[in-house]
Amino acid sequence: MATQSPGGTSGSPSPTRTRYWVIVFAVTLALVTYIHRVCISLAAPVISSDLKLSKVQMGWAFSAFVIAYSAFEIPGGYLSDRYGPRRVLTWVVTWWSIFTAATGWAWGFLSLAVARFLFGAGQAAGFPNLTKAFTIWLPKTERTRAQGIMWMSARWGGALAPGLAYLAIQAVGWRVTFALFGALGVIWAAIFWAWYRDNPRENKSANAAELALLDGAEPHAAGHGDVPWGKMLRSRHVWLLCLQYFCLGYGWYFYITWLPTYLKEARGLELGKSALFSGLPLFFGGIGSIFCGFALSRVAQRIGSIAKARRLMACIGFSGATVMLLVASQLKDPLAAMLAMGLASFSNDLAMPPSWGAAMDIGGKYAGTLSGAMNMVGNFGGIISPPSIGYILQVTGNWQLTFTISSAVYFAGVFCWLFLDPVTPFDRSAEAH
Repeated sequence: MATQSPGGTSGSPSPTRTRYWVIVFAVTLALVTYIHRVCISLAAPVISSDLKLSKVQMGWAFSAFVIAYSAFEIPGGYLSDRYGPRRVLTWVVTWWSIFTAATGWAWGFLSLAVARFLFGAGQAAGFPNLTKAFTIWLPKTERTRAQGIMWMSARWGGALAPGLAYLAIQAVGWRVTFALFGALGVIWAAIFWAWYRDNPRENKSANAAELALLDGAEPHAAGHGDVPWGKMLRSRHVWLLCLQYFCLGYGWYFYITWLPTYLKEARGLELGKSALFSGLPLFFGGIGSIFCGFALSRVAQRIGSIAKARRLMACIGFSGATVMLLVASQLKDPLAAMLAMGLASFSNDLAMPPSWGAAMDIGGKYAGTLSGAMNMVGNFGGIISPPSIGYILQVTGNWQLTFTISSAVYFAGVFCWLFLDPVTPFDRSAEAH
């Protein structure tokens, strides 16, 4: 007996699932992105020894990536709005993969910092372009869940990176390791270019019923170079969205920069065990992302508001990260401390799907640009955090102080969400006039 299919009439074919391949590409790129990004944290002690770098120099090498990553977020998002994700992602993934490999060619501080800077310039466009692809290829009801799946994959890629880096460094050394990881991105870019299209109607695998689900996607495709910058900059909610992401980024960057060094120096763990423990926060973070991605819609149905649901999940996330990071710093047993830090990361990532979902809704057809702006400000936290920790350690040797500061910044994120409208497009908001 014929049934009513979503997006179709009684008796019409069921929608195809071609759109889910966009999620597959996002998942695989998220894995590659974080393997490329996080592997340097495990390699840092070896790199510092070989290149004779101080803690402050290593901290600035970490930040060189984040400085470029932040600086090129808005241009990367703008390019996705203007030219579409197909061209932009293919080019930038190839670019950053080359400079992942170039990290292994460094001969001193300056060459390492330059390689990491150029690597960050390419990675800046990654997640804004994937977010843009979601607004084109997915109906609104599926976007937040897709963000949860993507960020789970990103975090788990980061969780795998220390172990993969450890095995590769033991087998072929740190220089060849970066070359091998860089090759992964080049392969992804070639496959993506061959399959992806900026307009779903150009992909012959999608049937009419699936295209009906995506009705209204074409206005979100490429060609939006006329970003109303004045309205965006005058929107209080745009500023709050960006500021809460700064609070998220400041504390989170510790996990992918200084954590292995902390485990070695403050907890006395050797490199192999440090690699295992270093992956725990990102593993737990991935669980937080996917949990929130699936739970958010149910919470919204229960309380009758997607805005309130996003606000609730984000506030729980920031509060949990604040408390659990302080708990982790007080525990004596390394495993217990890392499990507590894992719960801090889990809480951190409860705020991820609400943040990126809000960027898609507040941004509308300018989602690429706004998500780039949000990610840029979030990564200002990553610019400040690694060298600040380096200076604190050099002057005081006090790891506890670094955790206290990160917890305070986390807690500030709660107040941003209390006053944030995470659903109204900025170009329609009364405050944007």
